Amino acid sequence: MTYDEGLAQRIRERLGEQAAVTEKRMFGGLAFLLHGNMTVGVSGDEVVVRVGPDRTEQALARPEARPMDFTGRPMRGWVTVSGPALAEDAVLDHWITTAVAFADTLPPK
Repeated sequence: MTYDEGLAQRIRERLGEQAAVTEKRMFGGLAFLLHGNMTVGVSGDEVVVRVGPDRTEQALARPEARPMDFTGRPMRGWVTVSGPALAEDAVLDHWITTAVAFADTLPPK
């Protein structure tokens, strides 16, 4: 699966001020890492967001989010955000802010 380069660029623009952001191709998409910790990724026209185990239920309460499930078993602490909702800058901003806030709690790798 390829990833939406336009969506990836929008994420780059939002993370651009973060000094420790790197990009890595993973799982047929593109992952953005903060201090070596995967934070957010683009898969197709969707975004996978690391929200942390304690914020999973809260994140899933938003209509554009669903459990991240690549293998048949949802990954706690991660959500997938649907493509159409991401057209709104405010929605993408919310998810990037949420992901960065959680990644900032993790030790650098």
